[in-house]
Amino acid sequence: MTEYSADQVKWTSRLKEAFGETVELEDENGTASVYEIIAEFEVQGRGYAVLKESDKDGEPEILRMLVSPDGLPELESIEDDDEWEDVSELYDELTFPDDEV
Repeated sequence: MTEYSADQVKWTSRLKEAFGETVELEDENGTASVYEIIAEFEVQGRGYAVLKESDKDGEPEILRMLVSPDGLPELESIEDDDEWEDVSELYDELTFPDDEV
């Protein structure tokens, strides 16, 4: 399991530069939802985006960010449980640095 630390984070804005403040995503059933782009960052060469569904309360989602062959950012779910846990803990540490997670 890889441990990430806050000093390894590089803040980015690729999604916002490409799409603005929101992005529309489709779920596996083809239902589209609009998400606010809360944060974007890279750690150890991997990009991540923190999104929150615009019309719903709840926890933000963290997705892995890739660059497509045409140069645009793309998002994919983080399938590896350890990676997801590491990244979500890192985001919590960045967002709430004085709280114990």
